[in-house]
Amino acid sequence: MNASLQRKLSLALLGTIAGVALVAGVLSFAAAYDEAQELQDDVLRQVATLTQGRGTNAAVPALADTHFADHDDASRLYVQVLGQDNPRSLTIDQGGPLPVPVTTPDGLHTMMLSGESFRVLVKTSAGGMRIVVAQEADFRDDIAQGSALRTVLPFAVLVPILLFVVVSLVRRMFRPVVRLAEAIDRRGEGDLQPIADHNLPAEVRPFVRAINRLLGRVAQTLDGQRRFVADAAHELRSPLTALSLQAERLQQAPMSELARERLAVLRQGIERGRALLEQLLSLARAQQRAEPPAAGVSMQAVFRRVLQDLLPLAEARQIDVGVAGEGDARVPASELDLLTLVKNLVDNAIRYTPAGGRVDLSVESRPEGVLLRIQDSGPGIAPAERERVFDPFYRTPGNEQAGSGLGLAIVQAIAQRLGARVSLDDADPAVPAGLLVRVLLPAHGEAPLR
Repeated sequence: MNASLQRKLSLALLGTIAGVALVAGVLSFAAAYDEAQELQDDVLRQVATLTQGRGTNAAVPALADTHFADHDDASRLYVQVLGQDNPRSLTIDQGGPLPVPVTTPDGLHTMMLSGESFRVLVKTSAGGMRIVVAQEADFRDDIAQGSALRTVLPFAVLVPILLFVVVSLVRRMFRPVVRLAEAIDRRGEGDLQPIADHNLPAEVRPFVRAINRLLGRVAQTLDGQRRFVADAAHELRSPLTALSLQAERLQQAPMSELARERLAVLRQGIERGRALLEQLLSLARAQQRAEPPAAGVSMQAVFRRVLQDLLPLAEARQIDVGVAGEGDARVPASELDLLTLVKNLVDNAIRYTPAGGRVDLSVESRPEGVLLRIQDSGPGIAPAERERVFDPFYRTPGNEQAGSGLGLAIVQAIAQRLGARVSLDDADPAVPAGLLVRVLLPAHGEAPLR
């Protein structure tokens, strides 16, 4: 499994910093520990030198028991003349002399004396007197370890902070790339605008520019396909119009009933072909970008024009169609786009609603945009089919209504270009029955939704 570059870089930096800090800490601890031990050995040497300067009597340890009862024995320095016995035969804990062998050579030694470890310095003065200066090794080790730990303490405090800062910096450096991925992910499938690269790291810009070139080639290919569809549909309009006129003239001629029946079927086929061409032209126009007008388009005005065009169809099918409420909103979009979008939705609602049903249109201004609602009392669309009905030429199983399957594809194409969102739901979730179409359009003066 491939990990992300950010994760790999973070782990590599964390591992490197932690490894270097560990090695540096061990070396610093060892150096500080040896330095502390050396300093304590120097103390023993200095005490021996001072003792030699004060004479023989000064080398004999104090024999008062109370002195050792009130002080920490571990920190005591033992100073004595090698080979000199304590007349009171006191133990070491009571202030007696250390049992250092008289054969001990001059210099520093670590010895076990009376069951305890001592650091012992033996030194012979110019007059031949051998001085012993000693201290418990455990006490010296504790002091050396404490000194070494204080040396390593900054590593223990600063390294975790450094690791946190490194992870934060890596995340911050990759944040433009993450924002770029989120921006591309929010784009609609028809949004082929170039990706802005001015805020991206220099290492990522060649990749983004390559993607922009690819988007440009894809846009050119799609534009060529759209022009082909539009040109083909436009070229086919004239022959179909001529066929329709010839069929009308032929209907006026005397003919048998069988011929009239077949002529009626022919005219229906010609009308379906003309309707398909008109929808293909509408789909081609919907997929082409157009600059929105400076002033927003009134949705109530769009509703009125759509109802004027479709009212005869609604009356013929005995459908009650109208606008619910008097609220209005202005949308920064082409009036033709909005007319085409609403007309296709209302036309579908009228065609699929049984006789005696109703179709309601409404508009509502919201903080996130302008919400259009087209609700009918028809059979609705099954949840499993609500994604596929936006595909061109797709028709739901069991659909007996005449049509080309391009209505909702045109609606989706216009919505994507306007930055709108289309959703389908049950008009009455309790039954469920009917179809509720919601179209969330960007409000006037706002940037298109992505």
